[in-house]
Amino acid sequence: MPDRVRTWLGGAAGLAGLVALWWLLAVTVFDGSSMPTPPGVLRQYGADGWAFYATNFGGTVVEALIGFAWGNGLALVLAALVLLTPRLEPVISQIAVISYCVPTIAVLPILYIVLGPPDSGEPSPTAVVLAALSVFFTTVVGAVLGFRSADRAALEIVSVYGGGRWKQLVSVQLVSALPEIISALKIAAPAAFLGAILGEYIGGVDRGVGPALIAAGQGLMVERAWGIMFACALVAGIGYAVFGLLGRVAVPWSTGGGRG
Repeated sequence: MPDRVRTWLGGAAGLAGLVALWWLLAVTVFDGSSMPTPPGVLRQYGADGWAFYATNFGGTVVEALIGFAWGNGLALVLAALVLLTPRLEPVISQIAVISYCVPTIAVLPILYIVLGPPDSGEPSPTAVVLAALSVFFTTVVGAVLGFRSADRAALEIVSVYGGGRWKQLVSVQLVSALPEIISALKIAAPAAFLGAILGEYIGGVDRGVGPALIAAGQGLMVERAWGIMFACALVAGIGYAVFGLLGRVAVPWSTGGGRG
């Protein structure tokens, strides 16, 4: 049996075991009160319909994508500045660490006060900024480590032929850093989505995953809350898988595919 098939079968068996355990706990320990059964969640999916999830998840995904682009874009620019201007490294490192260490629950109301509520139908600025903050640290660290992993001999060759730091960065260090950058983006994709959801809790939006979860909790709609949770896991998993596939295509040598 091929290794890939064996891996898929093992994963399917593990998933089936988790669903069976969930079902068992729901009908015994929790008695269906706070933990719904798998059929109950499936029925709720049918009752809510596609429109409910498309409406609420669509806005949150947009906020996550905007925050993802800004957070990672700024992280890559600052990581490049560390290579081009080493004196800036302490400052940039402190910025990255602060962005990672600030408690989300503490920064949420501050962001909302500073940025204000969104215009009608527009993405929540609070959710966008929180999504950006959620990805910034990981990408800065990954990019800097990747840039520094460049082969010194290749850098010296570029220097011998008259290339400066910028030429070294673009032609050698960026290529060397691609595996690390894509690995950071794989982690950043679900992190941005989670950051956007958290931002919606106080972001002043009428529709989104955050408001939908709040409404489900306040209305004691257990099946809907669990259904939203699984849908969030699916969206986050898709984001992770997209960059995993991108890594296999763009940097096959880092995943065992060889350079050519």
